[in-house]
Amino acid sequence: MNKAQLVEAIADKLGGRQQAADAVDAVLDAMVRAVVAGDRVSVTGFGSFEKVDRPARYARNPQTGERVRVKKTSVPRFRAGQGFKDLVSGTKKLPKGDEVAVKKAPKGSLMGGASATVKKAAAKKATTAKKAAAKTAVAKKTTARKTTATAAKKTAAKTTVAKKAATAKKAAPAKKATTAAKKTTATAKKTAPAAKKATSKTTAPAKKTTARKTTAKKTTARNK
Repeated sequence: MNKAQLVEAIADKLGGRQQAADAVDAVLDAMVRAVVAGDRVSVTGFGSFEKVDRPARYARNPQTGERVRVKKTSVPRFRAGQGFKDLVSGTKKLPKGDEVAVKKAPKGSLMGGASATVKKAAAKKATTAKKAAAKTAVAKKTTARKTTATAAKKTAAKTTVAKKAATAKKAAPAKKATTAAKKTTATAKKTAPAAKKATSKTTAPAKKTTARKTTAKKTTARNK
């Protein structure tokens, strides 16, 4: 029996082929998702499905007989329930007509079956998505902070350069004025000795002339 035949077999019980196909797809999808997530799917009277990890090992190629290393892997495993085994072995007889061979689950137990497993898997996915979103938000905030810090550093550097340039411009005229003042002072110092020499030269002949006149007067007075 393949999937299409299974759908045809339960179509009358579910009110149509489309409803049966949707039911089969929903059941198989829920079971597969649960097993992939690492949960165990157990159907009372039928069996259980679970994920089994196989460690790395060595095997032999059946065609060449060569020893080959097989990597670690995970495989699904089905264990038939006791009721299923008894029906297959003939210990128990199949029910007649439309009776269901698999035992019905007791009331309230469906909450802990495959539906609960699917809910757990969905909750895990939601938690993972939330964590990823939180990490992305933190990364964006960190990047924004780094960008802001870099911009602030660049602005501070530009401000410092501008201040230095302004200070240099203000200091330049002051240096020029100081240099001019120094040159003027040096010129005045050079001029002062020359003026003193000229004054002394002018005063010396005047003193000599006055001394001569005084001597002449004294001589005239003695002759009289």
